[in-house]
Amino acid sequence: MITPRTLKGFRDFLPEVMLPRENLIETATKIFRSYGFSPIDTPALEYLEILQGKGSDETDKQLYKFKDHGGRDVGLRFDLTVPLARYTAQHFAELPMPFKRYHFGKVWRGENTQAGRYREFTQCDFDTIGTKSFVSDIETALMINDLMERIDFKTKKPFTRFKIRVNNRKVLNGLLDKHGISDKTTPILRALDKIGKIGKEAVFNEMIGTDSVTEKQAAAVLELTELRGSNESILKSLQQILSGNVLGEKGVTELLELFQSVLSFGISPDRIIIDVSIARGLDYYTGTIYETFLDDLPEIGSVCSGGRYDNLAELYTKQELPGVGASLGLDRLLTAMEELGMIEKVSTPIEVFLPYFAEDHLADYLKFATELRSQGIGVELYPETKKLGQQLKYADKRGYRFAVIIGEDEFRQHKCQVKDLRTGKSVECLQEECINFISLH
Repeated sequence: MITPRTLKGFRDFLPEVMLPRENLIETATKIFRSYGFSPIDTPALEYLEILQGKGSDETDKQLYKFKDHGGRDVGLRFDLTVPLARYTAQHFAELPMPFKRYHFGKVWRGENTQAGRYREFTQCDFDTIGTKSFVSDIETALMINDLMERIDFKTKKPFTRFKIRVNNRKVLNGLLDKHGISDKTTPILRALDKIGKIGKEAVFNEMIGTDSVTEKQAAAVLELTELRGSNESILKSLQQILSGNVLGEKGVTELLELFQSVLSFGISPDRIIIDVSIARGLDYYTGTIYETFLDDLPEIGSVCSGGRYDNLAELYTKQELPGVGASLGLDRLLTAMEELGMIEKVSTPIEVFLPYFAEDHLADYLKFATELRSQGIGVELYPETKKLGQQLKYADKRGYRFAVIIGEDEFRQHKCQVKDLRTGKSVECLQEECINFISLH
């Protein structure tokens, strides 16, 4: 006998887990479409040259790569952004610009597993391609806010508080340029991206371990990330620190514009936080960057992250294709919500259960179930004529709200018993009144 098991970092999903996942995807889809974004899909498997060297050294190490049956070097996508760059370059002539897309899809990274982090997981991305307009950066922040506010699973308590932390790669790159280490941007920013995991001292040591980076230069980078206070005070400090550096000043101006714009839309000033310690480890970011943390569970990590990338497609086409977007961390967010007791455990997408125990009335049961469905009420008819008690235990385990009980006597009188499986109370009514009763409750 083969032992049934899954690989480390991979999971099966039971119905009680899949239902909130699908609810979240449905909510996100409505928000994406309300902003004018259209769905796309891309293959899970890409030529290796499409994926390799597009994220970071770490993502290159995490790539699932192999030779296919034709001897070609291929890899499983590690995110949805790099395939988007290939997709846009390949289909440029067919796409309107700017092109706004959303994409739900599985991605794979052979990384160390931990709470909320898996080797196979689903990303929910939205991106605007083909414009450098800062309007798209502002809209991305607004969409992240909408996503986090509108997620609703009929939870036991209101959704947890959250913060959208923003920075700008121009600020970081401008500082490195001002200190003469712009040629060390990639290793420094990758080290900086680890500050929340390994601490300031370890990041400092990693920086000075980089060729030609002095202790003074590394200290200057870390000093920038330690800026605290209100958004206004941080912006004022950045203006002083980066004065005279054109790139850095541009980054500060963009942060100011982003902050002022989201405030004008009524978003609380403590919801959008300027955090210059955020670096985002992927190499392709060039401007605004976003990370979203839950106030009640910050250790789970960012649940919605992204940023602007103006040069990602340059390896695939001579056509300039700047872009900005973010990714909703579906698995991580659901892990957090489950840990916070926000997801009700049910394994059925509908509320009504119809026991089958009057064996001679199968056609009547089927007709009644059809009538309920035609009125927009989902119903499951049990397929076997077991004892009523056994069927109700099954319904309770599935998480049904109502059981509509119709036996020989009820069929003869055109009545039914509607049993609330949460309270145990039953109400008798005419079969034609059943739909109204359920709809009102």
